[in-house]
Amino acid sequence: MDINQIKYFLNLAQTLSFTDAARQSGVSQPSLTRAIQRLEEELGGSLLYRDGRDTRLTALGREVQIEFMRIQASLKAVADIAENSVLGRRCRLSIGLVTTVAPAVTAAFWRHVLSQLPMVELQFVPLLPGEDENEVLSGKYDLCLLTDPPKSNPKLTILPLYREYLRLALAAGHPLAKQAEISQAQVAEEPYLDRLHCEFRSQLIEYFMDRDIVMRPRVLSEREDWIQQLVASGAGVCSLPERSAIVDGIVLRPIEGLDLSRQVTLVAVSGSGNPKEVRKILAMAAKHAW
Repeated sequence: MDINQIKYFLNLAQTLSFTDAARQSGVSQPSLTRAIQRLEEELGGSLLYRDGRDTRLTALGREVQIEFMRIQASLKAVADIAENSVLGRRCRLSIGLVTTVAPAVTAAFWRHVLSQLPMVELQFVPLLPGEDENEVLSGKYDLCLLTDPPKSNPKLTILPLYREYLRLALAAGHPLAKQAEISQAQVAEEPYLDRLHCEFRSQLIEYFMDRDIVMRPRVLSEREDWIQQLVASGAGVCSLPERSAIVDGIVLRPIEGLDLSRQVTLVAVSGSGNPKEVRKILAMAAKHAW
C-alpha cells in the first residue's frame, strides 16, 4: 500500500467513475485500475461493486474510505508543518514539564517567549514518572523543565533557573500559620497529606525516621491540585516547595532544622542542531528575572 493508492482510491470513491478518477489523479485509466486491484488484493476483499457502468462502494470500501480520509488529512498536516517550518511561518516546540513545578512561576517567562517569537507554538507535556533529560536527547522533547540539574553532559545545555526550599503547607486559618517556623513535634501532630510525586519524599521519610517521628499519611495522591485543595480546606498539612502553591488559601512555613531545596532547570540539546527558536528561548531564560 502506498500514498498514490490512497489518493487514487479516494478520487474513485468520490467520483465512482474510473475515467473521472484517473483524470483527477493524473494517470491513465488502466494504471488506476491496476492500482485499485492491487489494493484489493492486499486488503483481501473487494472495495467496489462493478456492474457495468454502475459502480458503488462495498461495506469494506466505505470503511476504508473513512480511514484513508483520516490518513490523507494527517499527511496534509505533516506537509503543512514541514512547509511552515521551512519557510519560517510556524514552529511548534514540545516542552516536557515536571508536574510539581507550579505554572505561576514560569508563566511570565513563557508569555515573554510568545511575545518575542510570534511564529512559535508551545506544546507543554507533563513528564511521565522516570522521564528525564534523556527524553531531550532522544528527540521526544525540544526542551525539558526539570527540578534538579542532570549530570554534566557535553550534548546538553543545562540552564539553572531558580532554587526553592521545601516548606510545610497549611491552611491560612490554621493555628500554626501564625508562627514563623514550625517545630518537628508540631508537624508530627498534624494529619499529613502525602504528595506522591514529591521529589523530596524519600528524604523526608528518612529525616523524620532519624528523629523518631512517624508520619502516617491520611491521604496519598499524585494529584497536586487535590492535595493542595485539601490542605487549603484544613484537612491536613503537606510538604511543598515554596513557589509551588497552585491553590488559594495556603500559607507556607519552614520546618525547624529542615533544609531541603531543589534547583529548577531548563534542559535542551546543545549545539547548532537545535532549532534556532530553542536557542533563542535559552538565551531569554538566561536573562529572565526568576
